[in-house]
Amino acid sequence: MKIIPKLALAAVLATGVGGVALTAPAVAQKKGKEQEAGGLKLSPEALKAAQAAQPVLQQKNYAAADPLVSAVEAAAKTEDDKYIAAAMRYELESGKLFAAQQANPNAPIDEAPLAKPLDVLIASPSTPVTDKPRYVYRRGALAYNGKQYPIALKYFEQAQQLGYNDPNLPLLIVKAKMETGDVAGANAALATTIDQMNASGQKAPEDYYKYAIGRANKSKMVPETLTWMRKWIVAYPTPQNWRNALVIYGLQPGSLATLDKNQKLDLFRLMRASKSLADQNDYMEYAQYATDKGLPAEAEAVLKEGMATGKIPAGNATAKAMLTAAAAKSRQEGSLAPTEARAKSAGDGKLAALTAEAYYGQGNYAKAAELYRTALQKGGVDAGEVNTRLGIALAAQGDKAGATAAFDAVKGAPRADLAGFWKAWLSTQA
Repeated sequence: MKIIPKLALAAVLATGVGGVALTAPAVAQKKGKEQEAGGLKLSPEALKAAQAAQPVLQQKNYAAADPLVSAVEAAAKTEDDKYIAAAMRYELESGKLFAAQQANPNAPIDEAPLAKPLDVLIASPSTPVTDKPRYVYRRGALAYNGKQYPIALKYFEQAQQLGYNDPNLPLLIVKAKMETGDVAGANAALATTIDQMNASGQKAPEDYYKYAIGRANKSKMVPETLTWMRKWIVAYPTPQNWRNALVIYGLQPGSLATLDKNQKLDLFRLMRASKSLADQNDYMEYAQYATDKGLPAEAEAVLKEGMATGKIPAGNATAKAMLTAAAAKSRQEGSLAPTEARAKSAGDGKLAALTAEAYYGQGNYAKAAELYRTALQKGGVDAGEVNTRLGIALAAQGDKAGATAAFDAVKGAPRADLAGFWKAWLSTQA
């Protein structure tokens, strides 16, 4: 993510020296000592040299101004002399770089000549208090562009403490921290920045989230990556974003989590809920997982949905065959009432969990939730899996509080992470 241009001179070019009236009152000229000029006490030699250099700088005749500014530097004795010399040098070197960039935007840029005058301006007691934050920020940008990230971080944080207000600054601090290897600190700083922006009514850009995801993933910080992915899809819950997040999480080769078929089935259910099933492959893979699990009604519903939306082309013979087989098995399944009765009288919750799944596949979410709870009560089941599916069934009924409680009860990866994605989706629902 590009946060700051390689050379951001336009906004920081002027030192303010161009507007200083370098003329001394007659009475001061007669003293022959330090002379008042634009609020500065300059030695006669420095004042004379500065008066010669200033109009040439204002004309942007940098070739002619260079030896004149050198003369100011040579004549500088007092702190005010040194301040005016550094200010002129900074304006000269900035102007030269800016002109060169305008003439050839693709040419390499050497910002090194800016460092010395900036250091003098930052340290000088003669620098106006209102100007110092800008110089500190510019010094940080100079170090950042030179990949001197620890130095850049020092200046950026100092600029922030001085109250410098620039929309790039918080992200530059984050990036500098990241480049120094402090990924956790950078993530914390970015989270604070996003929270502050959102609280102020200014929605944080999507690139902020993508940057955090990319850097956390690059550092193999899986929990942090997942956290940022969930924040991203809550802030920008488009179907495409949901699909990208869920595929990266558990469906692509080398995904963040290694999921079994049962877990992938629940992931596809989330893709369906978030409307992020993208094409015939998504619908048919989902239907196959449901078929393998013995849920023909769910497979039938998914295939019909894919065909109705046009995402499964009308001429897809394989999908049609899958639908025919699923519909036939669904009719054979018949009423679940006898199985439900046996499940409720069973010694453990295994049959109750299977019956709940069948009810869910048929779209009877209330009965599914009832039987999932029975399974948990009786025990002998995978509590993480059953709580996940209880949450899914309650979410399908619009019971956000109940679903959230069920998802919160899921412990241990990857189930807890999967439940976290369901909670993220739930938080975006009215």
